[in-house]
Order: sequence, then C-alpha cells, then structure tokens
Amino acid sequence: MPRIVVLIFLLFCLSGQVGISAATVRLTQQTQSVQLAPRISVLEDAAGTLTLADVQRRAAEFRPSGVRDDAAINFGYSSSAWWLHIDLAADPEAVRDWLLDVAFPTLDNIEYFGPGGEHRVAGDRLPFAARPLLHRNFVFPVRLDESGVGAIWLRVVSEGTLTIPVRLWRHEAFWQESLASYAMLAVYFGMLLALAVYNLLLWFTLRDYNYLSYVLFAISMAIGQLSLNGLGNQFLWPDWPVWGNLAFSTGFAATGFFGALFTRGFLETRRNLPRLDGAILGLAGLFALCAVAPLLAPYRLAAIMTSLTGVSFALIAVLAGIRCWRAGQAGARVFILAWTALLLGVVVVGLRNLDLLPTTFLSFYAIQIGSAVEMVLLSFALAERINDLQREKDIARGEAITTRQELVATLQRSEAELERRVAVRTGELESLNAKLRENQRQLQALAHTDVLTGLANRLLLDARLEQSMQHARRSHGQVALLLIDLDHFKAINDSRGHPIGDEVLRALAGRLRAAVREVDTVARIGGDEFVVVLSSVGGAADAERMAEKLVAGIGEPMRVLGMPIECSVSVGVALFGGGDLTAAELLRRADRAMYAAKEAGRNTYRMFTG
Repeated sequence: MPRIVVLIFLLFCLSGQVGISAATVRLTQQTQSVQLAPRISVLEDAAGTLTLADVQRRAAEFRPSGVRDDAAINFGYSSSAWWLHIDLAADPEAVRDWLLDVAFPTLDNIEYFGPGGEHRVAGDRLPFAARPLLHRNFVFPVRLDESGVGAIWLRVVSEGTLTIPVRLWRHEAFWQESLASYAMLAVYFGMLLALAVYNLLLWFTLRDYNYLSYVLFAISMAIGQLSLNGLGNQFLWPDWPVWGNLAFSTGFAATGFFGALFTRGFLETRRNLPRLDGAILGLAGLFALCAVAPLLAPYRLAAIMTSLTGVSFALIAVLAGIRCWRAGQAGARVFILAWTALLLGVVVVGLRNLDLLPTTFLSFYAIQIGSAVEMVLLSFALAERINDLQREKDIARGEAITTRQELVATLQRSEAELERRVAVRTGELESLNAKLRENQRQLQALAHTDVLTGLANRLLLDARLEQSMQHARRSHGQVALLLIDLDHFKAINDSRGHPIGDEVLRALAGRLRAAVREVDTVARIGGDEFVVVLSSVGGAADAERMAEKLVAGIGEPMRVLGMPIECSVSVGVALFGGGDLTAAELLRRADRAMYAAKEAGRNTYRMFTG
C-alpha cells in the first residue's frame, strides 16, 4: 500500500513538471513569431496594490489564460489590475533579441518587467515619445542572456475594454509584418478619406444634409479607428495623451450619433416610420451623451454605454431599413446591405468588448472590415438617391409644361437655379484654383527638398553654392564647402535594416542643421553623402574648426528606435576665395579631400591642398 501511495505521488509530481514545461515558450532558430496568449498565466489583482515581488511570491496562484491559439486574452471591462507571466526558453542557436508586441493601442497602462530586470512603462495615457519603441502598438525589446532562459511579467490596467493580444517577434519578422499592416491601414483610411471628400463635394453641390451627415459619420469613424489602430497616437496627437485616451470612446460615440442622423434622414423615418424615428432620436441622444460622458463620468462607464448603445442601434437601424424596403422606398435595399455589414461589425466588437465573444482576427477588425464594405455599398445607395432626385425633377418639369403659365414659371425657376449653380460652381473653381496654387507652392518646395531628411537636395545646393560663390567674388570673401560621408553606413543598413538606416540619416541631418548657422546650407546629395556650404568664412581655420565640430558631434552615440547606434563621418573641406573656379570643381576638390580622410582611417577630416 505505501508503494502505491509513493507511485501516485511521483506521477502527480511528474504531471506537474509536464504542465510547467508545456507552459514554457520554446524559441528555436526557425521561430519567427509566437502567439503567447495560450501560454500565458494570469493573476487578478482586484485592489491593484500588488508589486512584482508580491506576485512572484504568489506564483502558485497564477492560472492559465484559457484562450485558443488564434485568440487574445480579453478580460472585458475590468477595474482590476491583471498580471501576466510568460516563461521563455531559447535553444542555444536561437537569437537572444526579441520584440514583445501588445497589439491593443487603447490600453491605459502596461508595466513590463523583462528577463534582465528591465522595467518599462507604456500606455495611451503617456506621450507617444515615452514608448520603448516608436510603433502604433506597445512594443517592448526582450533580451535573453546566454542561457536563453528568462521570464516576462506584465501588469495591465485599463478603464476601457481589457483586451491583451500578445505576440513575441523576431526583429526582422516584426518589421515586415508592421510594414504590411501600415500599408493595409493606409489603404483603408485612404478609401475613407476619398469617400468623405466625394460626399462633401456632393453636399456642396446638392445641399442635401444626408451627405453632410455621412461625411461627419466618416470623419468620426476615422477618429475612432485611428485611436483603435494606434495611428492617431503616433501621427496626429502624439503629445496629447489626454485626447489619445478619450478618442476611442468619443470617436465611436460620435460615429453612432451621426450614423443615427444619417439613417433618419436617408430613410425619412420621421415621415415613414414615426415610432422607430423616436427610437432612433433617443439613441442619437444617448450617443451624444456617450461622446461627452468621459468628461463628466468614469471612462469605463462611457465605454460600456457606447458599446451597449451601438448594439441597440444596430438592431433598430436594420429593422428600419427592412420596413422601408418592404414599403418600396428607393435605396432601402442597398442601405440594408451596407448597414448590415457595418452594424454586424459593431455588434461583434461590442460583444467582444463585453467579453461575450473571443478576441480573434475577425472580432478584432470587425469594424474595419464591415465599414469598408459599408462605405462602398452606401456610395451606391447615395448614387441611387441622386438618380431618384433627378427622376423626380424630370417628372415635375414634364408636368409643368402642361400649361403656358407653368412653363414660364418653370423657366424662371430654372434660370434662377442655373444662376445659383453657376455662382456655387464659380466659388468651387475659385477654391480649387487656390488649392492648385498652394499645391504648386508645395511642389516647388518638394522639388528643392530631400524627402527623407528635409534638407536641401542637389538642385537647391547648386543654386545656393553658386549664389555664395558669386557673393564671395563681389565681396572678396571666402566660401568653405564640406563634403561629409557617413562611415560604414552599408553595415548599419545590412545589420539593423533600412528603417533604422533611414532614422540614422534623419538623426545625422538634425545634428548637421544644429551645428551650422542659419545662413549656411546643409544638403543631402546621395545615399549617405551630405554637403555643408559655409558662407563668408574667415579662412581655413574657420573651416577646420567647423569640420572638427561636425566630426565630434556626429561621433556622439545616438538612440534610434530605442536602439543604440554609433556613427562616424569622413569630411573633405575645400575653400573658394574668388577667381574662375566653378562650383563643380569646388565639389570635386572637397570629394578628393574626403577620400583622403577615408584613407587616413575615417572619423576625421582633410583639407584640399591642391
């Protein structure tokens, strides 16, 4: 009997060890990314007072997340702080540098505790520049030591829906996926902008407020989506975290408000469906209250109200569309198809926010998918409405011809309408001409500016250099031309990737601008070649001091996208003191001096001596 007890005890211990091993994330040489949610253990801190040391002592209380491989952790609207724990084990040949991606940009606060004791904080309540890695998601660098074994702890708190999609990436795979996702979102928002502008022009032409409601609906949708996808925090309001925290709930509440107004006007529910019209007006009022609620009440309450109101409005809007379709109202059929696509997405996201549906790719991007379909279909519905209005005008015009008196009145009305249209069109043309002039000005600026760094390009450099040399001839002054080449830049591109290389070039451009006077010219003439034109220098000593300053300043370490980078430059200096020397020959002299600096071991400068 004791032997059986011992055997059972050993089997129990063995099963416990197997469970621990299964929860550990194994990283191999072939691993590109790992969905961590199924392998994460979680602990709820209802009071929000536990520290890292506390939860490490209570490791036995952690429980599995219980999600599938294609899902994300979702705690719904929770006021607790949640701790997440991940164990990592890398094979000897596997890389040691990884990126932890928390792909839900509306989370308020995330504390990251890394394998090496690192502690980083991110969230949409902080300025965008405070993030460990400048990305629309919350991305944390993970560094494993030579043993390859380590643990990650996350503490997550948010007043909104607490969805936590977590994935571990290799650097190269992460940036490739990021480029694809940024491109997809650019297409989506480009389509949203195009449809909004198109319908705004229709509103200017027709003065039908349904088009204006649609435009405001599209703009509000864009605000909510920009917050949901993190692009707003990155590009539009990076230094306004208060608005970055509110934009998600307020943007989608405004979307519901203008969507209700559009539904009411397009289906003419006040005349056709008076009972449902009252419900739509009530929901519009609720949406308006939800939009301002974060200023007056807890954010969580506003977010829950927005989700519940969105689900309710989805049902009412589809019901109104079906009843108008059965009544034979023009455009109702396409309206139903369009709004069903969007509102199904709203329902799915609302249920996901309430933790009634799992967080998958479809439930996470349901609004984007539904709104994309809805935008296209609703454009057809609006076009059909234009055709109906045109047919109604034709019928009215035909009836007016029945009598001579009505014909005269119709002609007078047509003349007045034509004059109004001409005035409106003239105003539009004036506005377009103004925009064309502004575009021409911007194109001129772009033609003289390097796109990547914002510095002068070769065309502007040639003009500035020629101008400085002519002034030197008249005033008997001197001009110094410094040709700067970044040492080993190809190695940076090859080892760190082109995004890092581009950021290095931007940082180098900033240091060059900061080092020279406003009257001097800084230009980029090639991949990693820059030129500085110093006007009115006192002589070779001034030029040498500037060259020494640039070599020393650029040699200072820099951080690019959270990564330390060290650079050096080779500088060639050529002087112009008058005579028939051309700008091209002056540049060739600086180039020869620069190669002399390269041959001297780089990270230095040389003067052209003839």
